[in-house]
Amino acid sequence: MSTGTGIAWGRVSAVAVTVVCLVYAPIAMTELWPYATPGAPAIGEWLLGRSVSAEFVADAVRDRMGPYTRSLVPLIVHSVLGGLLMLLGPVQLLSAVRRRIRLHRVLGTVFAGTVYVSMAGAALYLLRTPPAEAFSGAAFWIVLATILVGTVGSVTFGVLAAVRGFPDLHQRWLLLCYGFLMTAPLLRLEWGALPALYPGLSLQDINRVAIMHLGALVAFGALLASRALDRRTELPGPTGTWAPGSVLVAAHALGAAGLGWITYALLDQGTQGRRLLVAYLVPYVLTYAVIAVRATRARGRGAVWAREEWRLHLAAQCLAPAFSAVTVPVLERTMGLDRLTSLIAGVGIGAGMLSYAAVAVVSLRVLHGREVLERQGESADAPTGRATPHPAGAGAGAGSGSGSGVGGEGSN
Repeated sequence: MSTGTGIAWGRVSAVAVTVVCLVYAPIAMTELWPYATPGAPAIGEWLLGRSVSAEFVADAVRDRMGPYTRSLVPLIVHSVLGGLLMLLGPVQLLSAVRRRIRLHRVLGTVFAGTVYVSMAGAALYLLRTPPAEAFSGAAFWIVLATILVGTVGSVTFGVLAAVRGFPDLHQRWLLLCYGFLMTAPLLRLEWGALPALYPGLSLQDINRVAIMHLGALVAFGALLASRALDRRTELPGPTGTWAPGSVLVAAHALGAAGLGWITYALLDQGTQGRRLLVAYLVPYVLTYAVIAVRATRARGRGAVWAREEWRLHLAAQCLAPAFSAVTVPVLERTMGLDRLTSLIAGVGIGAGMLSYAAVAVVSLRVLHGREVLERQGESADAPTGRATPHPAGAGAGAGSGSGSGVGGEGSN
């Protein structure tokens, strides 16, 4: 987004995310007080009671009391540290933009440690709670478990990328990690907004609608941020593409088949199925359109690396419905779930998991680039016997994604 309008939109998005994080932090930290001490004040409940109704909140507290009480201490640790992560995220981005390297590393260490401890609390809750007895049922349990694994995996890969000298990959994985963390405040926003669209739905039903697209939206947001912060027009080292036309054609064919199957299966579930289908299809189509358009524009500008990354994510976007369609019968047979629950869970995890896979493929592409450069350096030095120099595109080349690239909004 090299135009003035593009830069403005990037700043608006950053400010909006920061505001959401700052507002949600105290909500997360006080959310479980009423479960430990009935009647204790909780900012989130107070806001939800006034935006929806007191009965809506009371029903939610009553339904969550059982599963939450069994793991209250781990959940309190999870929610309090989750609020802290909401504050650390914007500070981390600001420190990177301002080139405060030492501060960024210190806060990054704190951030990673906080993620691990917070997710450990969530893991204890999930381990102690059978899926069928979890709040909002087995589908919500499966989606929460998937987000937990994605969050821990992405922060781990982000730390490893920083240690190995790949700041651009570090940046991508940490943005994806923070995207997964953002499912919590975005879910609360849907608690307040969806009852106006679907009057009379319980909080459990609202959750089922929300998980049809939340994973896809946060992963898409992480992709937009990654591309906005990466100025490179070409990736040093490799040539060609890992997403040729034949791969995209096959991905589109599989995706269309999966999308058709999901549509048929949800329409077969009556009114609730149609509601869930709309909650899935509208964000999916919009996300697909944006990625496809960005890939086409990158090709027109000659931004080879931007086009490659967009195309890899486009392939993943296409394959997500096929992955979900295959996952549904697997969940039915392995977990003994009914068809609707399996559908909600399969669709809920599909886009997020394929976006995670796309970031992994992008990482492999960058690693392959370093390997190619190293081999070229070895080949050039072999006749003279000189020591192999450190390739310019290895540490420094990757650094253009997080060093000179942070704060830049060039070839996205």
